[in-house]
Amino acid sequence: MSITVAAVSANFTRDLEQNYALIEQLLEDARAQGAQLVAFPEASIGGYLSSLGNHGDTVRTTTRSLPPAIRLDGPELRHVQELAGETVVVIGFCELDDDGETRYNAAVCLDGQRIYGSYRKVHQPLGEAMSYAAGPGYHAFDTPLGRIGLQICYDKAFPEAARVLALDGAEIVVSLSAWPAARTATAENLQDDRWTYRFNLFDTARALDNQVFWIASNQSGTFGSLRYVGNAKVVDPGGNVLATTLLGAGLAVAEIDVEGTFRTMRGGMFHLRDRRPDAYGPVTASDSPQAQGWRELAHA
Repeated sequence: MSITVAAVSANFTRDLEQNYALIEQLLEDARAQGAQLVAFPEASIGGYLSSLGNHGDTVRTTTRSLPPAIRLDGPELRHVQELAGETVVVIGFCELDDDGETRYNAAVCLDGQRIYGSYRKVHQPLGEAMSYAAGPGYHAFDTPLGRIGLQICYDKAFPEAARVLALDGAEIVVSLSAWPAARTATAENLQDDRWTYRFNLFDTARALDNQVFWIASNQSGTFGSLRYVGNAKVVDPGGNVLATTLLGAGLAVAEIDVEGTFRTMRGGMFHLRDRRPDAYGPVTASDSPQAQGWRELAHA
């Protein structure tokens, strides 16, 4: 069975009403092209942080507005569900924990009837940890369109993150981002920027590593000091880009056949089957001398 999926490249800010209007318009455009699954970027509800690095936003010290912190059962996501209807939507937001204080950079997969799964970002770049707590791990979940796993932005730089989702049966990995251009030595043509290159390389590599469909959304335009690189895309299990927005805002739409493609791709070399976990001990060992040395360097 084939399904049509769409990855969004768009600019989202602190203005929630503007965000909802943009979500509604993009859903209409995606449905007009037959999309049954639409992946919005990281921080689509309320926008991302305005800066990163040593001068990143923090709950305690920022003079800027932080993204609104919302709950999974709050009115903001219920409104998105109303807009989603029968369409399966993946969208990023700032989640408020039950303690009423802790914030997570989060994503949720839902339609008008239910929430299928949610995720709290594990890997945090630069100064993001000053604003968000880290999530605990990865898991895939079932939806009417297949088994889906979620990642957010910097997660894609870690092969283990995508592999865990693939081992949990994910057929489609949705990677939501607010991925900016390099902060120094930015290329004149943003499509040639080194961080744009990495964003695109990670997407194709992770799809091919795990022989899964990979849907990458991203913010576009600018927000605060960040200039986003767009390049939302759909990648097949062979690492082939089926559709991309490049730098522009809009939708990357593609028709995919999960069962048929898996049967063909995994009929010969099947990376998950051919793994040798007995040879990978250092990958997950947290008590090795090397791991201890890295932790010391990180806190130096």
